[in-house]
Amino acid sequence: MSGGFVEVADRVYVRVEPLLRVNVTLVVGDDGALLVDTLSSAGQATELAAAVRGVTDRPLTLVNTHHHYDHCFGNAVLAGEPPQPVYAHERAAAALRDDPEGLRREAYEEVRAEHPELAADLADTPLLAPTHVVHTETTLDLGGRRVLLRHPGRGHTDADLVAHVPDADVLVAGDLVEQSGPPAFEDSYPLQWPDAVADLLRLTTPGTVVVPGHGDVVDVDFVRAQHAELVRLAWLIRAAHTGGAPPERVAAEAPFGARAALIAARRGYRELNGDA
Repeated sequence: MSGGFVEVADRVYVRVEPLLRVNVTLVVGDDGALLVDTLSSAGQATELAAAVRGVTDRPLTLVNTHHHYDHCFGNAVLAGEPPQPVYAHERAAAALRDDPEGLRREAYEEVRAEHPELAADLADTPLLAPTHVVHTETTLDLGGRRVLLRHPGRGHTDADLVAHVPDADVLVAGDLVEQSGPPAFEDSYPLQWPDAVADLLRLTTPGTVVVPGHGDVVDVDFVRAQHAELVRLAWLIRAAHTGGAPPERVAAEAPFGARAALIAARRGYRELNGDA
């Protein structure tokens, strides 16, 4: 372990930010290194930068798995000056470029009650939009090691990216896979989420190490089980909508708990009504 990073495969390291259990993944090649996600604030990112330099001094490229604050608000600190490349899906990049203050306000309101110190820190954090966009997929060369960045479709958001390190058999799934709690459906597409997870599963082998957005590293069986729950949830949403039942009916029967399932059902109804 170095600076909180744990090596989960050959030259692939994961660090868990303890407050929200956000995972950050560092992939080291011969000529460069890739950091997947940058945490919530300048303070967290400064600590993360020191931890990264405790592992490698290679030039750093950043990736945001999506545009939620806990995965990208540290971009400016970690990119440095002049900024190193920052990759994200085109819609995540647009959100950070076109409405940074809206994202900041939304994040502040989300965390201020339970985590007031983090709220104050992120309120003063400079935001940096990604410099390089991914449409469907792109491959980065770190020197002797390639990393595939892929958008598997709408799921947790409309702008999710996964990072696949084939030579180490590691898949960084972002919030498309969750271990420390139920999936977060507030900005989701629950009817399409199962297809996105099915897409990323096609990148795996029986031995793949999967890094979820939050919580402990998991195996492929865990992802398959979560995929089955997402399939069941989508089926329940469709059936209830067809039958004219309220979203609350879905929440009473669905996986992931009543609160998460109710949010998912309401989002799914919006999809089916053509509003999402």
